[in-house]
Amino acid sequence: MKFAVVGGTGLIGSRVVENLNADGHQAVPHSLSTGVDIITGQGLEVAVAGADAVINLTNSPTFDDASLAFFQTSMDNLLAASEKSRVRHFVILSIVGVDQVPDLDYYRAKVLQENILKAGPIPYSIVRATQFMEFMDATLAMTTDGDTVRLPRTPIQPIAAADVASAVAEVAAGSPLNGVLNIAGPDVYPLDELGRVTLTAKGDGRSVVTDDSAGMFAAAHGDVLTAPNDARIAPTHYTDWLS
Repeated sequence: MKFAVVGGTGLIGSRVVENLNADGHQAVPHSLSTGVDIITGQGLEVAVAGADAVINLTNSPTFDDASLAFFQTSMDNLLAASEKSRVRHFVILSIVGVDQVPDLDYYRAKVLQENILKAGPIPYSIVRATQFMEFMDATLAMTTDGDTVRLPRTPIQPIAAADVASAVAEVAAGSPLNGVLNIAGPDVYPLDELGRVTLTAKGDGRSVVTDDSAGMFAAAHGDVLTAPNDARIAPTHYTDWLS
């Protein structure tokens, strides 16, 4: 099969391209660096021409309400180009529990992206993943003040980027789900505890203070960011990934 992987040079996209090509497919990465602009539409028709499937792994440059316009415009452009090229499968990567955190602009934007795809003209698959292990450093940085990190007790079930990429590649190479696959890591941590585990493993001298109002994940109540009952559980444990 031939795949157009839009956002194919990033953390997940580069691994998806590698996995698909290793399996004997032809996966071509596309991004701003390769001359494809999903907002202006520049290079899009050429990028998706002849593709059996399009995998959209692009992300908004901001997490505020401007992300709504990003996903609206990018999805409209991608779907129009894909329909013109008779693409048979369109895949996006989303977030477990994304529709249960309405107070976060970025999560509402991802729900919009999902809904545009569902209402569109192309058979589709949505892969929803829990928080990436690779993003823990950024999560810590967001609420760091000097030597103190403030984190809520929000339950998190981190997943390795390599496991996400494996699932996305597998789904893309299969028949369209016309639905959602949830994927998650094997272990659940309160976010404040996950912060402590991370800092200890890295020999980082910062300390974590539990603050249930701190950071973006404070808006997620209960266990909405952990795996639902139907989720596929990935093999990589956070402590193994850290080491």
